[in-house]
Amino acid sequence: MPTAAMIGTGLIGRAWANVFARAGWHVRLYDADPTTRANAARLVTESLDNLARHGLVTDAKAAAARLSTAQSIAEAVDGVDLVQESGPEKVEAKIALFAELDKAAPAGAILASSSSAIVASRFTEGLAGRARCLIAHPVNPPHVVPIVELCGAPWTSPEVIARARAIYDSVGQVAIEVKKEIDGFILNRMQAVLLTEAMRLVEEGYVTAPDLDKTIAHGLGLRWAFMGPFETIELNAPGGIADYCERYAAMLYKLSSVPVTPEIWAKENTQRAAASWGPTPTKEHVAEKSRWRDDRLAALIAHKRAQKDFT
Repeated sequence: MPTAAMIGTGLIGRAWANVFARAGWHVRLYDADPTTRANAARLVTESLDNLARHGLVTDAKAAAARLSTAQSIAEAVDGVDLVQESGPEKVEAKIALFAELDKAAPAGAILASSSSAIVASRFTEGLAGRARCLIAHPVNPPHVVPIVELCGAPWTSPEVIARARAIYDSVGQVAIEVKKEIDGFILNRMQAVLLTEAMRLVEEGYVTAPDLDKTIAHGLGLRWAFMGPFETIELNAPGGIADYCERYAAMLYKLSSVPVTPEIWAKENTQRAAASWGPTPTKEHVAEKSRWRDDRLAALIAHKRAQKDFT
């Protein structure tokens, strides 16, 4: 039975632990913070129990039994097949972590980082095992949002990319390959464009923040829950994508050609957008709503898995 090490057991690291444990892997948990490390297995167990209610975990008790807590990085990575690093989003921290991981992990183990925006070449260049290092960028929370973006450095082995893709697909994730390094990878770049335009529309008084959100939750989001933008536009013109572009390219260019300026993300503008949304939530409200979101996402994933893809 394969073994994965979770280095960093905050929200992302624990979610990854859920993914691998429910797929039959042994999972070792390690965090530099003693309190976070001590609580990790319990919190992962709770998340496994929550997903079992949606049929996304067949045996939560058995999955939890595959979790163990390590007291050092060396102990965590001993004999593992894959390391999933989910530490601080700082280049200096990742340089130090990957130097230690490269020395301690077995030569055949894949070293993957959950980094959201930092490309692997910025912290793996000087490593003896740099060919086995890559980004495996999840979306929060990865135990109910299955996409994972795989992006190697220029020196990452193609065999490592292929093996990583097979592993993530086998544990129930949906892996895609980012063909060459780009800051923010794919999802975050798409999200940045949408968020910037959302800020602009609210700041300039075209719509309130709650009404804008409704256009996504009850509009684009419903379509995009089952198909991406290219598949969506394929169905919006009789002749598919090329026909759609011929019909609507000029209009779309006009709508998207307004330049993005720093003022859109200036503090006074974002504060107006926040005020349009409503009162600042408490930490307790955010935590409670996050649990509700995860539960709804789990139900959606369970529904999607029960459906057949269109072929």
